Amino acid sequence: MPLYILPENVAREDGQSATMALDGSRGKPLQLTLGITRTIEQESLEMSVWGSPDRDRWRLLDTFPQKFYCGTYSLPLDLSHHPDVRYVRAHWKMNRWGGFENTPLFGFYLKMETPKLHAVGA
Repeated sequence: MPLYILPENVAREDGQSATMALDGSRGKPLQLTLGITRTIEQESLEMSVWGSPDRDRWRLLDTFPQKFYCGTYSLPLDLSHHPDVRYVRAHWKMNRWGGFENTPLFGFYLKMETPKLHAVGA
């Protein structure tokens, strides 16, 4: 069952999600899915995931490549390389270009789940 680090929302400026405890997902490989449900032309979204052992000291775990279009994008995150991480949160940065005066606008969510393994026949 997926857990939402960031439930679907609409944002017009850079920000970060609430802190989420990993509980049973600590130290395991995970699959992150960024869903972009709304965007306007000539803008970009960069989503990163940060981890902490104690909610005070945060470090970057991984970053999705910049995105410009609606869609779903996956990124593996192997927390076995970060066994001390007990909490995660998402950070996002937005950019708009092309002489528009409007601020950026994105609708998006970020979920994490255990990767699904597929058996390969012999």
